[in-house]
Amino acid sequence: MFEATVEDSFAAGHYLRNYKGKCEKPHGHNYKVRVTLAGEQLDKAGLLLDFKDLRDVMKQVIDRLDHQMINELEPFTQLNPSAENLAKYFYDETNSKLDRVSNGRVRVKKVTIFETDTTTATYSE
Repeated sequence: MFEATVEDSFAAGHYLRNYKGKCEKPHGHNYKVRVTLAGEQLDKAGLLLDFKDLRDVMKQVIDRLDHQMINELEPFTQLNPSAENLAKYFYDETNSKLDRVSNGRVRVKKVTIFETDTTTATYSE
């Protein structure tokens, strides 16, 4: 099994519902997102997927959130925009877009969201 990983970042605001503490108030993060792909076969160039293609897929998801109040965007108008839920959101969205780019040859293995340099949440299936 081959793996390839790309990191990118975005800035956004959010607040947590049903939470008691500082994070119940609107605040922002400079998020970092790490997406790891997996697949059994390389393409003709010997790549699992060109890093540029993965960045392009990630950019579509990031552009929707960058410099936004995440709570105002679906599905986060109802779903709490925790790091855990953001990781699953990136996993689902990236996997869906990646399926079209790679014709199902490559899948997302895991996504890690960094709210800070020392706090992360990861989603995988």
